[in-house]
Amino acid sequence: MSNEKTVKSALISVFSKDGLEPIVKKLNEQGVTIYSTGGTQTFINDLGIDVVPVEEITSYPSILGGRVKTLHPKVFGGILNRQNNESDVKELADFEIPQIDVVIVDLYPFEKTVASGASEQDIIEKIDIGGISLIRAAAKNFADVTCVASVDDYAEFLEIISKNNGSISLEDRKRFATKAFNVSSHYDSAIFNYFNQNNEEVVLKISETNGKALRYGENPHQKGSFFGDFDAMFTKLNGKELSYNNLLDVDAAVNLINEFKGEAPTFAILKHNNACGFAQSETIHQAYVDALAGDPVSAFGGVLISNTAIDKATAEEINSLFCEVIIAPAYEDEAVEILKSKKNRIILVLNDVELPQTNVRSCLNGILVQDRNNVTDTIEGLTYVTNNKPSQAELEDLIFASKICKHTKSNTIILVKNKQLCAGGTGQTSRVDALEQAIHKANSFNFDLNGAVMASDAFFPFPDCVEIANKAGIKAVIQPGGSIKDQLSIDYCNDNDVAMVFTGTRHFKH
Repeated sequence: MSNEKTVKSALISVFSKDGLEPIVKKLNEQGVTIYSTGGTQTFINDLGIDVVPVEEITSYPSILGGRVKTLHPKVFGGILNRQNNESDVKELADFEIPQIDVVIVDLYPFEKTVASGASEQDIIEKIDIGGISLIRAAAKNFADVTCVASVDDYAEFLEIISKNNGSISLEDRKRFATKAFNVSSHYDSAIFNYFNQNNEEVVLKISETNGKALRYGENPHQKGSFFGDFDAMFTKLNGKELSYNNLLDVDAAVNLINEFKGEAPTFAILKHNNACGFAQSETIHQAYVDALAGDPVSAFGGVLISNTAIDKATAEEINSLFCEVIIAPAYEDEAVEILKSKKNRIILVLNDVELPQTNVRSCLNGILVQDRNNVTDTIEGLTYVTNNKPSQAELEDLIFASKICKHTKSNTIILVKNKQLCAGGTGQTSRVDALEQAIHKANSFNFDLNGAVMASDAFFPFPDCVEIANKAGIKAVIQPGGSIKDQLSIDYCNDNDVAMVFTGTRHFKH
């Protein structure tokens, strides 16, 4: 097995012709014999370059409407033979099989076809058979063959053969093989996931090819990477590269603000995945001012997000705060210029992109998978369990608080008044601790809790929380219900003129 291989023959069968012309011209210039099929053959002929139809090798035409073109021993024998094996070389001669040194393939666009909403029949026809087989064969035999498995690799291949006069090293051939198996495994995963949409098989196949190394993970001694199409979700207008922790906070911010899509101007300030400031108002400027008032201390270094365009007035307010990331669906031009005054401040435009419907996380020596929490509590879905019923304003505050509570780490209590987050108790091991934390925090920022509402992410096993809340001035409560001791909390509320509603849905967030 020699290290360097000079390309003398190439089989080209691609879907995308983008970037192919200079490769074909360079191969022709270097005296390489080119084999091809179908549309690729026509493309090469139209360039005025000689090409040998695969049919001349196999003595079979393309059949079954193009479903079978390259699947033949004379093609795969030319790819899979071992040049350092005397028996293989003899069989090539005996059966008049040409040696193939390079295979260039670009597969049918299966994922794009699925994403386009095409019919099942069209999708099935975009499952590449010959191409995927050529890739696997050529990549397996990287000792003698170079496999270029994607249009994304055309430029690199052209650079190598141009620089080295058609010679390709073993190291490069193996690297192309690695890329090829990445292409084939991702392609097969996409096909399986399409067929397994109803989860008939409890199997997890994740394949992300858009990977990006981060500066580090949660801490500087940890490596970190992000896999996904960040550019599809966001248009970045300014700032440094996002870190691992930035991305976690951005994810939390987007999921939270999506609960308020299409509503009145709403602004959130997040820190460590939890909202420390949140408000809704008639203008985005006032929403920001009210959100910041919720906890101006924690807001330092936070992630800010709006459900509507950020204007100049709001940008001027924001500009006095040190914050890592700002996210909005749009910005006034003047607002962008103001916010750009801090060169490291990350400014993102949130695009309208559907988020995955499953959550995945590592656990022990395996992986946990669950459906996305798509349940949002509504006024229409509430059960009124106390004699005292909430007013319309209280109902709106209760739902507002419930949406925030859903996206806050458990155990959590959220206190809201007039569509403004007064305080939250987050990530506590006791629900009482969460409530007392929230009350203490609200008091420290001079919030008057008389007339405020309380949301809990899970039921109250005892009446202690409603009692503490009532004594703090809170007169309306929203919680899932479902405790065997629900009646104790209901009785306390009835005895003290506190309104309480049940949602029937728990929103733990661990």
